[in-house]
Amino acid sequence: MCYGEGKRMEKRKKQLIFLMTDTTRKDMLGCYGDARMRTPNLDELAEEGIRYENAYSCQPVCGPARSAVFTGTFPHTNGMVTNSVAMGANVKTIGQRLTDAGIHCGYIGKWHLDGGDYFGLGRCPEGWDSAYWYDMRCYLEEMTEEERVKSRIRETSYGDDMTEEFTYAHRCTDRALRFLEEYGEEDFFLTVSYDEPHGPSLCPKPFSAMYRGFQYEDSPAFHDDLMGKPLMQRLWAGENRKATSEELRKPGGRLELLLGCNSFADYEMGRILKVLKEKLPDAMIIYTSDHGAMLGAHRLSAKNASMYREVANVPLIIKGGERARVVEAPASHIDLAPTILEYFGQPIPKLLEGKSMLAQIYDTSVTVNDTVYTEFTRYEADHDGFGGLQMMRAATDGRYKLVIHLLDTDEFYDTRTDPYEVENRIEDPECAGIRNRLHDRILEHMNDTRDLYRGYQWACRPWRPEKKPSWENDGYTRQRENEEYEPRQLDYDTGLEMKEAVRRKKVKK
Repeated sequence: MCYGEGKRMEKRKKQLIFLMTDTTRKDMLGCYGDARMRTPNLDELAEEGIRYENAYSCQPVCGPARSAVFTGTFPHTNGMVTNSVAMGANVKTIGQRLTDAGIHCGYIGKWHLDGGDYFGLGRCPEGWDSAYWYDMRCYLEEMTEEERVKSRIRETSYGDDMTEEFTYAHRCTDRALRFLEEYGEEDFFLTVSYDEPHGPSLCPKPFSAMYRGFQYEDSPAFHDDLMGKPLMQRLWAGENRKATSEELRKPGGRLELLLGCNSFADYEMGRILKVLKEKLPDAMIIYTSDHGAMLGAHRLSAKNASMYREVANVPLIIKGGERARVVEAPASHIDLAPTILEYFGQPIPKLLEGKSMLAQIYDTSVTVNDTVYTEFTRYEADHDGFGGLQMMRAATDGRYKLVIHLLDTDEFYDTRTDPYEVENRIEDPECAGIRNRLHDRILEHMNDTRDLYRGYQWACRPWRPEKKPSWENDGYTRQRENEEYEPRQLDYDTGLEMKEAVRRKKVKK
């Protein structure tokens, strides 16, 4: 390639836009197979990039899911094991890490990581541009008391005075467009995190009426009697255990608005994507959702301690590498932080618990994971309900799923022969081999990530009689390695800097 005299090839800017919605199921995007879903902008993004079929949330509830995305550590590591509990003071986000490396970082939208209530504290955390900080408390503080109440009622969507300007999504998008205008000539990392389509699912016309009369097609998932499943699922189902498939799938305002608001969120993201295509065509774009929703499948609603595809198998679309590709191999939110760091040319810290996907983004024949993991501890510290304590650790290799409920019945599914995850084969001897391999991977993963809740109880399951309880468990000391922001930890036995973070524990006789 030739260049004019005195001209040199300009270094390509490193610019990454991270788009996130709340409570978007994978099948709520048209590109994932349901043509009734009107999401033209994300569908186009998938055509221009990579669509992941088997991407999983690290914990299918808002705060913990986001903690994994933005720190690269699992909730059991960063401390956010439930909503309304803050992460540990020594936990750093990718915004903090990139800002320290000279990358301009903006965060606009729902945060849910400060330990406050649903709306947040309204304060910009370290590492992000405070001029663009706009969590949901900031949004509410712009309003009168009457408007605040109105913003929390789904019927507002049907009012004649409802406008897109009233919504959180629109105001987030406006700020994102200003950020792109101001910083489009430099390296940056921008997150735009919508609360939509999460309830109350506010959206203006025509979106509020777009899915009137919609119902899901009948499937085995709506006929699951939950027998042979965990007790917590039967409690979770409640009165729905008596419902017919027709009753579970009947059209209704909540579902219609959820889907309408999802299309509205797509429209708002489309405003950003249009500008990116016109002005920043080389920017990398990542879209995902924190988790899905059951919506009557398995007689369940909302989300909880489950690895069912409706709630844990999230949409993930990445533009910036190969085009019009579909990746079937397992993927995880835990890998997003290291991917973003590598994209910006930053080293991946030892304590991050995922792996960069960048090589796969540029070449989809590359496999990053053979197994990915999902967990659960409880839904929210503020709420007594939602089953309370629900200790779950789960793994999938893309076909098989093993879900261990520490205080309940475990689950095992073959999603190739049982795509709707109705038949729990945890006790099936024909499945013992792969079931036990996934079990061993879960136990190894709990050790490798220093899972606060690890212990023999996860190993000694009724269907694994060869596993025996031990006071020493696996007999290792596993210390934290976070040498970027902390001094190296000291060895308890010597008082000197530890030589090995993982070592056999000295047992006193």
